[in-house]
Amino acid sequence: MNTYKIGVLNGDDIGLEIVPVAVDVLKTAAAKNNVQIDWHPLPVGYTSFLEHGTTLLPSVQEELYTLDGWILGPIGHMAYPKDEPQCFNPHPILRRDYDLVSNIRPAKSYPTVPCIKDNVDLVIIRENNEGFQPDRNMFMGNSECMPTPDMALSLRVITKRNSQIVAREGFELARKRNKLKKVTAIHKNTVFKLGCGLFIDSCREIAKEYPDIEFETCVVDTFAMKMLMHPENYDVVIATNMFGDILSDEAAGLVGGLGMAAGLCAGPKYCMAQATHGSAPDISGKGIANPFAMIKSAQMMLDWLGRRHQDPVALKAAEDIEWALEKVLEDKASVTPDLGGTASTTQMGEAVCRLIRER
Repeated sequence: MNTYKIGVLNGDDIGLEIVPVAVDVLKTAAAKNNVQIDWHPLPVGYTSFLEHGTTLLPSVQEELYTLDGWILGPIGHMAYPKDEPQCFNPHPILRRDYDLVSNIRPAKSYPTVPCIKDNVDLVIIRENNEGFQPDRNMFMGNSECMPTPDMALSLRVITKRNSQIVAREGFELARKRNKLKKVTAIHKNTVFKLGCGLFIDSCREIAKEYPDIEFETCVVDTFAMKMLMHPENYDVVIATNMFGDILSDEAAGLVGGLGMAAGLCAGPKYCMAQATHGSAPDISGKGIANPFAMIKSAQMMLDWLGRRHQDPVALKAAEDIEWALEKVLEDKASVTPDLGGTASTTQMGEAVCRLIRER
């Protein structure tokens, strides 16, 4: 029997409310299915800065290397003081240092949630550590510079290694989802012949290993239009960093907004549950934050660990959470105000736990 070592990093603002709810849901599903989890609460973000003088302690970084995965709440780094060098955004460090190459972002419409499109069920996987990201696509230094006051240069990095990791994650997920069994790779190799060309060629190599999965490519601007018009035609979508970031937010808009947008950062060894939305300081402390995306992100982490370790009880626990999350949306008394309900953040979490136990 596997015992999973899971870190809990609450983050900032509403993270202090929604992460504990997600942990309670995981604990409920784990107890029901006899999944063994060893929990490791760790400080991060502005509360860590106030208590320890830095937003990410070296001791926390060391401990994360000993874990299987962790839950990270939203980080409100845009409000951090700019004159404090130890009050920095921990995102890029966590994604880069733990090789969390694939950022997996599902978008699904539900009958009781107002949506632009009611036939969406796709997953966008973006490469997480390269592209135009100046703070993580270099070993040392920063990949943006200004040679003159009137010129800024940004360097885009694409590697075969990371492209193939993202592609393989996509094909494995398409096989597991058993929807359309299709992977769509996004590019702009009509212009970026080398960068996007390398990405697409890397994806094609991996596609040969999955003859049961349909593979297609699409130019990014064309895909943006097609996804809005006919999202039902897509299953798993793989993309480079910036393309994937933009398209996944666009997909979230189709299904009710970022409050429904879960995310999982995964690599060869570690995974990090991280909802796509921000820390929402305007509603922090009011008890009305929607925990759906955070719970779903934690569910994805458990599912990823179950697949990685071929662990049927972990997979069953993840399945129970997914079922309960969809079921809770049917009851307006059990969901938060942004979903048209009257429940608090904690009450919505309690409803999900109750459904898991009753299933």
